[in-house]
Amino acid sequence: MSDQLEIFLRLLVAMLIGCAIGIDHNLRGKPTGMKTLGLVALGSALATMASMNFAITSGGYSHDAASRAIQGVITGIGFLGAGVIVHERTSEKVRGLTTAASIWVTAAVGIVCGLGWWQVALMATALILLLFVLGRKIESALHHRWMEKTDRERADISLHDEA
Repeated sequence: MSDQLEIFLRLLVAMLIGCAIGIDHNLRGKPTGMKTLGLVALGSALATMASMNFAITSGGYSHDAASRAIQGVITGIGFLGAGVIVHERTSEKVRGLTTAASIWVTAAVGIVCGLGWWQVALMATALILLLFVLGRKIESALHHRWMEKTDRERADISLHDEA
């Protein structure tokens, strides 16, 4: 495979993985979606590969330079993620943590694609999507169970107050 084709495939896979992660957020009406996370993964892969001078083999680049680029991407992504976290003073709730975490993990998957570690990128993507699907169901069930328990406790308190 030519070097240009390998570079293109690394960038394409990173972008597609970011888009796949973002689709979940699009469907839920979250502030980040397919395009945003596709760009995060693509940019992360691009920055990683640029630090490697677009070398395909590990002997063709400085590992120190790649390490610095990866550190820069992770740090920079932290600022993007922080922008979606909101603390609501009236309710004392914090929103956007999952979105911020998805931005961060999407960048990490982009880095892995930039390094050419396809299997790791695909395994991570499968785990991310599994967590989104199963995590939502588990959280919903636990929240429902907690609300039932809280409602029963309120009813018990009302009964004791009446007695």
